[in-house]
Amino acid sequence: MSRLALILFLVLTIGWKSANAVEATLSVTMDGKPQRYSADTLRSRSDAVTITVENDPSYRRPMTYRAIPLAAIVEVKGKNENLFLEAKALDDFVSQLPGALALNRDTAKAVAMLAIEDPAAPWPPLPGKSVSAGPFYLVWVGANVAAIRSEQWPYQLASLAEEVAPEKRWPQLAVGPNLAKNDPRRQGQQIFIVQCLVCHKLDGGGNSEVGPDLNRPMNPTEYFTLPALRKFLRDPASVRNWPDRKMPSFEPDALSNADIDRIIQYLQYKAANRK
Repeated sequence: MSRLALILFLVLTIGWKSANAVEATLSVTMDGKPQRYSADTLRSRSDAVTITVENDPSYRRPMTYRAIPLAAIVEVKGKNENLFLEAKALDDFVSQLPGALALNRDTAKAVAMLAIEDPAAPWPPLPGKSVSAGPFYLVWVGANVAAIRSEQWPYQLASLAEEVAPEKRWPQLAVGPNLAKNDPRRQGQQIFIVQCLVCHKLDGGGNSEVGPDLNRPMNPTEYFTLPALRKFLRDPASVRNWPDRKMPSFEPDALSNADIDRIIQYLQYKAANRK
């Protein structure tokens, strides 16, 4: 190898390592104070453990990770029932996680764990994708993992930030106070926030840019027949498909038929009350 070629090789190698070092950093903002954690720092913590997720919804098979409890790096002062964690991914996916759920440490319930990819032993590509779930992936362990919805497993995690409840942050998401707690439209609101707000806005409320606003300029209930909309929410490709489609299909254990009907009733409500 010539001297010039060697120099070029070293420059490119150092540049590649530097770029990856920057990418493998997680931003955590609590109480308005941002902190950054490198993957190396998190992997070397004393509370880092090896865990196995038996039914990983992203990989669709058992996976083993090096991880730390999410609560270990997310410090909360006092109790706030409206506390949410906004988890942003590199692909603009944005998950809203209730603080009581995300910060739980009791293994009798679901416990959030931050899995950290090791560049020396990278995770495999996600099914149908060319990238892995790394460098950071929020996974769940404990006795009640089945209660965690698929959209509450954000992968390629870039940042976590303290926020208030989505319906308080964006009042346009909320149904009217006259609806009972068990009204399917109110239940649909909660399912929408977990399953749909990760990629969509509604009336401008939300923080993701992956998909279109679902009430501006029109609502899906206004241009889909109800049977087609139910089918589309279950499996978009069964109704229409396109090369860069990002909306996934949902198995019944991730989104039941009753859940789909509640989301539709919520969307109908928002269409009828659009201002």
